[in-house]
Amino acid sequence: MSPSEPFQPRQGRQVALDDHARDNLRFIRETMERAGSFTAVPGWGGIALGVTALGAAGIASRQTSSMDWLATWIAEAFLAIAIAVWTTFSKARESGTSLFSGPGRRFAYSFAPPLLVGALLTVLLVRSALIGAVAGVWLLLYGTGVVTGGAFSIRIVPLMGLCFMVLGAMALFCPSSWGNVFLAAGFGGLHIVFGAIIARQYGG
Repeated sequence: MSPSEPFQPRQGRQVALDDHARDNLRFIRETMERAGSFTAVPGWGGIALGVTALGAAGIASRQTSSMDWLATWIAEAFLAIAIAVWTTFSKARESGTSLFSGPGRRFAYSFAPPLLVGALLTVLLVRSALIGAVAGVWLLLYGTGVVTGGAFSIRIVPLMGLCFMVLGAMALFCPSSWGNVFLAAGFGGLHIVFGAIIARQYGG
């Protein structure tokens, strides 16, 4: 046995300890991130929202007046709220997450104000005969709410919000007749795509 051989196991143990320490630190960091994040965002619920939005887009496209078109999308908005609330509560219950915990409250407080602003601006746009701007305003403010609320949720949620904001900005500067297409692409397409990703990677 050469004089250098006794030091090899000691060096191996040192490397193993370093790897173990790094693994522990990574586990602690990921655990703290999950504890501080709202993880009950429903992927399957997002897919359901997208499907109903595509249906609403089809119905809205056949309306002969702008008010009937808007009424179709408002009905879809109430249906979407019901689906979102039900699927969020269901996912939270299954995962043992409290919707009234710190992350859940922060998500709600950040997500709700842009939606309230969107509702108020909708009334203003209708009174001003500017219904053509509704699609852009809805997508932009919904995306804003998703981004701000997503700061307290899983990482993919703010990215989804940014996609909604981009669509909303495009809709504001495109012909108002394209509004239905933008709403279908956003509330329909984006919800389905990101909902599927969330369902697959984050447990339903």
